[in-house]
Amino acid sequence: MMEQNGAERSSIQNSSVFVQDHYADDFAWCYGCGRLNEHGLHIKTRWNGDETLTEYTPLSEHIAIPGFTYGGLMASLVDCHGTGSAALALLRQAGRELGDGCPVPRTVTASLHVDFRKPTPLGPLITVQGRIVEVTDRKVTVHSDVVVAGQVCAQGVVVAVLAPQSMVNRSK
Repeated sequence: MMEQNGAERSSIQNSSVFVQDHYADDFAWCYGCGRLNEHGLHIKTRWNGDETLTEYTPLSEHIAIPGFTYGGLMASLVDCHGTGSAALALLRQAGRELGDGCPVPRTVTASLHVDFRKPTPLGPLITVQGRIVEVTDRKVTVHSDVVVAGQVCAQGVVVAVLAPQSMVNRSK
């Protein structure tokens, strides 16, 4: 991933529709969704009406067996999609939107559950469609469908909570 200077990064953060592009630098290192992790997956989540959406095309190294995607990638997609969706839901609940100058709340996974429904083909675009099920002052619950070519290959539930203070303002 090419290094960006602060002005370029700031410009991206202000105009991007993807919540992960708005995470504070301290929280942008996640292997799944961190924009600053040059070796990461760079999973990106946005609103799609009242639902959330992540799109990801698996690479050849995401192989389980020839022709099929590794289940760990599917779990990572559900996980990072869920925490990103939770951040979007908390912003919206507060009457805020991405790019309005309000810091994006950073959530972490309290619970991750994935059910694999069908083998996931390796190569085609994977979409993760999320529904915000519950938003409280302590947690956000997100249900996700992982879909390839119209087929639900996996379903997941993420319970996300605000990052604890012990994780805030730490260097990588």
